[in-house]
Amino acid sequence: MNLFSPLTLRGCELRNRIGVSPMCQYSADDGLIHDWHLVHLGSRAVGGAALVLTEATAVEPRGRISPQDAGIWTDEHAEAWARIARFIASQGAVPGMQLAHAGRKASTRRPWEPRELSPTVALDEGGWIPVGPDEHPFSPTYPKPAEATLDDIAAIKEAFRAAAIRAIDAGFAWLELHAAHCYLLHSFMSPLSNQRKDDYGGPFENRIRLTVELAELLRKTMPDTAVLSVRISATDWTESGWDVDESVRLAAVLKESGVDLIDVSSGGNVPAARIPAEPLYQAPFAARIKREAGIATAAVGLITTPQQADGIIAGGQADLVLLAREMLRNPYWPKDAARALKAENPPPAPVQYLRAWS
Repeated sequence: MNLFSPLTLRGCELRNRIGVSPMCQYSADDGLIHDWHLVHLGSRAVGGAALVLTEATAVEPRGRISPQDAGIWTDEHAEAWARIARFIASQGAVPGMQLAHAGRKASTRRPWEPRELSPTVALDEGGWIPVGPDEHPFSPTYPKPAEATLDDIAAIKEAFRAAAIRAIDAGFAWLELHAAHCYLLHSFMSPLSNQRKDDYGGPFENRIRLTVELAELLRKTMPDTAVLSVRISATDWTESGWDVDESVRLAAVLKESGVDLIDVSSGGNVPAARIPAEPLYQAPFAARIKREAGIATAAVGLITTPQQADGIIAGGQADLVLLAREMLRNPYWPKDAARALKAENPPPAPVQYLRAWS
């Protein structure tokens, strides 16, 4: 098994073990994506990736990180996404959508906006009141969220269900539930960000309840041939926070709920967490979850070279490697990796590009 061996999950046949990780572009108009997103995602499919995941796509307006986040809460949004899904599939890649809700990290500015501005987008600037497991903000400079009521939770679950239907109808064959980086689901799971006293707070089983309920709901909503993955933060990198032991337990529950793969990231829940960000620093988490929970995993995080990616697959640490920043730098990374590794079955070049890849 190596980086260019195929992988089949349910009805999805991946031509290799390379995927494009979700990367926010902060360039939508009231959730509506446009030509930038077609070129951004389409070029990665042309470049030879087997799976192309959309950026975090909000299931309702208050679930956006910024006012410029992509969404899929209306049929108009879905129609725009369908064009992209068709193009990705036409290039031999599997189109996937990450369904997301920003929770208490919502109503914030895009990362490139002036640093002297508050990270919060105020109500009179087009912002909104976020929703979280409780009223504690992510940090003192972030907006104070409203504590999610049971009615809020029911509405959010319905928003995810409706978004999943739209995404499948738009042509996406893979859906990912975003439960990492202190967005809504992760903030419910971690004891550092969830001080609730009801059935959605307190012990482990309560803190994971919303994530598990959503996974089960999406699995029932999706066709049997479609893949369901869940992105998690394997650890908060902070004492008394969410940890790898809990991630293994969660992954085992999600497997029983019909989840096919765990996309293993980390961090994002505590602003001052000390994260040893170095090449392959998250791969051991994917390896442990794969081994102990018996579920397929994807490795992410500072994977830049073909040798690193191939080593993860060949060593059995994960079933899939998802690249983000390296794909921003080089959308044709899979083709270059195939050449560097002398792969026997490199991704085919489009006929229009054969003169450059022959």
